[in-house]
Amino acid sequence: MIKPTEAVPELNVETVGGGTWRLAEQTPDTFTLIEFYRGYHCPRCKLQLLDLDHKVARFTERGCGVIAISMDSRERAEKSKQEWGLGGLTLGYGLSEESARQWGLFISSAIQDKEPGNFSEPAMFLVRPDDTLFSAVLHTTPFHRHHFADVMEAIDMIKARDYPPRGDA
Repeated sequence: MIKPTEAVPELNVETVGGGTWRLAEQTPDTFTLIEFYRGYHCPRCKLQLLDLDHKVARFTERGCGVIAISMDSRERAEKSKQEWGLGGLTLGYGLSEESARQWGLFISSAIQDKEPGNFSEPAMFLVRPDDTLFSAVLHTTPFHRHHFADVMEAIDMIKARDYPPRGDA
């Protein structure tokens, strides 16, 4: 498990539309928000990512870079981007199970035909510009997700009060 203030694992993924996204190359003013999602098969992920897509500009105003990443194939990620109408959200795909486990993500096996063999459950990480963890929210199921309006409010408070990471003891 990665503790706040510790370095996060390396993270490199291909993105829908081309190119490779590398965490080490990100230069946000405050945080990089990494939203790990289950994949194309998940209707709750669709709702979650639509909400995030609508708030990308508001995160950018707060000096926060944003990406959503899954273990999906390129084809499934492209379907998500197109069919779900994700315009401004960078979508990464092809996360390996090994990398998902390094990040502490919970892994599930398919219970329906539409699901891939193994996939990660949802999680959200706020990573500081020096690639250390500020905070993490990990889920074991697709239910009870965080709300991005609350995340933006938290970022505002963190910046205003120079609030430190918690949970590092």
